[in-house]
Amino acid sequence: MGLKEAQGDVDRWIKDHGVRYFNELTNMAQLTEEVGEVARIIARRYGEQSEKESDKDKDLGEELADVMFVVMCLANQTGVDLETAFYKKLDYKTERDHNRHHNNDKLK
Repeated sequence: MGLKEAQGDVDRWIKDHGVRYFNELTNMAQLTEEVGEVARIIARRYGEQSEKESDKDKDLGEELADVMFVVMCLANQTGVDLETAFYKKLDYKTERDHNRHHNNDKLK
């Protein structure tokens, strides 16, 4: 499934189950909340913080999917084609960063 198809799936889900999109500011706040949940898992599971018992059953994949869902909501309601934007950004980063990363001694 491509991003364009996923955006369509999110749009259909919103129309069938969510009634309507939350406004952009609400979705931005929701995105921040979801990113925070991802950060909590990463910090405690892979970082130096100890993982609380209540966090051990948290599913990183589900939390990342929550982030993607809200990003797609924001893209849909603002008219952004994420698939086009993603590949445009990937091309840009490839051209800008290829030699930079290969020449970075910290990555060797």
